[in-house]
Amino acid sequence: MSAADAGAPARPAGTFLARANPLSKLTSAVLLTLAVLITVDWVSAVVVLTAELALLPLLHIKVSTLVRRIWPLLAAALIGAWGTALLAEKTGTVLWEAGPLLFTSGSVAAGIAIGLRGLAIALPGIYLLTSTDPTDLADALAQKLRLPHRFVLGALAGMRLVGLLVEEWRTIGLARHARGAGPDAGGAARLKGFAGQSLALLVQAIRRATRLATAMEARGFGAADRTWARTSTFSSVDGFVFAAGVAVSAAAVTAAVAAGTFNFILA
Repeated sequence: MSAADAGAPARPAGTFLARANPLSKLTSAVLLTLAVLITVDWVSAVVVLTAELALLPLLHIKVSTLVRRIWPLLAAALIGAWGTALLAEKTGTVLWEAGPLLFTSGSVAAGIAIGLRGLAIALPGIYLLTSTDPTDLADALAQKLRLPHRFVLGALAGMRLVGLLVEEWRTIGLARHARGAGPDAGGAARLKGFAGQSLALLVQAIRRATRLATAMEARGFGAADRTWARTSTFSSVDGFVFAAGVAVSAAAVTAAVAAGTFNFILA
């Protein structure tokens, strides 16, 4: 890197949210999460979830693409909603009953609230990871929050390794298929193969992390005095992102109180 690049601001990416400072996005994500966490009701979750889905154009992500990325979260939300509706306190009108299975308006509302809350909590994290470069996040944590360099650089290394682990998993799977342990194997064989592949990935991750930690220590990472290739700065985009987080959080709580569904989680 040339001397002219030292101290230059972080280069903005293409999307609107990508141009925002990671700290402003992180703060807004925390605000949205808190608005859903402090109350167990479906109104606040609907408000937050609607606002989050409205952000899709700012990320240049299609709904179909988002669904493909978060289908495990959707499945978990459906399972959580079903389990809550089945086990929650039976209040209100009986909607459906079949033997031991009993669903009432109160239990179904609780299930819907849990499912929507799960999605509303998960989406800000997805957006943050999708629109944020790990290096920019590390720069912001170290320069703005003054977090210890060792912690920041360790977190940066961990975020960078996530993508490598995904590729490593695919490589291990291809190697297994080349040895004949393909999808035609029976259920028990598949389960055994999955466990073996997971163990191989864990061993590879530990080895890679050990080598990376040794290399970072040898190159002086974590030293007391550091210089920065890019300066973490705030702009008008960050003001909009922060204000949007505050407004949506306040609107969610206000809507829940006005609808009479606000249910403080510690009550």
